[in-house]
Amino acid sequence: MKPLIRLKNISAAYDDTTVLKNVDLTVNANDFIGIIGPNGGGKTTLLKLILDLHTPLSGQIEKSQDLRIGYLPQVNTIDKQFPITIKDVILSGRSSTKWWHKATKAQLKRVDELLEFIGFETRHNLPIGELSGGQMQRVFLCRALISEPNLLILDEPNTYVDKTFEANLYHLLEDLNKQMAILLVSHDVGTISSMVKTIACVNGGLHYHNSNKITNEVLKSYNCPIELVSHGKVPHRVLKDHDHE
Repeated sequence: MKPLIRLKNISAAYDDTTVLKNVDLTVNANDFIGIIGPNGGGKTTLLKLILDLHTPLSGQIEKSQDLRIGYLPQVNTIDKQFPITIKDVILSGRSSTKWWHKATKAQLKRVDELLEFIGFETRHNLPIGELSGGQMQRVFLCRALISEPNLLILDEPNTYVDKTFEANLYHLLEDLNKQMAILLVSHDVGTISSMVKTIACVNGGLHYHNSNKITNEVLKSYNCPIELVSHGKVPHRVLKDHDHE
C-alpha cells in the first residue's frame, strides 16, 4: 500500500538559517508516531512542511492522492468576542466545504458524535467565548476530526487540558489509530512513550526509532538531551532547549 506521505532528503531553512537537514520520514496508514525533540530542534518546521505551510530548501515530499489531514495546533488563536458557537467552530473544519455553507445531515450527525465524546452534547449553541482554554482545546480537536482525516497531526495536544480529559484523550487516540495514522508532537517523553508505536527525534535532523521504548541512552545517541522536571510529585523526562529555530 502506498504511504500517506513520504519526505525524502528534506532540508528546510528560514532566511540563511538551516533548521532541518536531510530528513527522511514515511507515514503509513495506522502508524502512530511520536515526534519528540527539544524546543528549537525543528518539530514545528517539520509540521509546516507536511501541512504545506513552508517550502523545503531541497528534497521531495510525496503525498497520497487521498490524503486528508486533521490538525490540532498547540495554540489556537480565535477572538473570543466573535459571535460563533461551538457547533460552527467544529463545522469550520470541513475540508471540502466552505465554512458558511449549510451542513449536511451526515456532518451534523458527526458533530453530535464528537460533542458527545467531549461531554458537550447539550452545548451545540454555546458561544465559543464562554469556554475555558481546556474546553476550547477540546472543541478544536473535534474540528480537526470533522472531515474524518486519515492522518491526524497533534501538536502538544495536552496544552490547557485538565488531567481528567487528558486521560480520556489518550484513550480516544488509541481508538482513532485504528482508523487513521497519527503524528503526536511532544517534548515530554513520558507523556507519549506509552501510547505511540514508534518515535522520531527531531533535532536539526530526524532520527527514527522503530519502537516506543526510549531510554536516556537512546536519546543521548540521537543528540536529544533530556532533563528531569517535576509537576507536583511526578517527575517527567523532557527534552532540553536547542539553540536554533
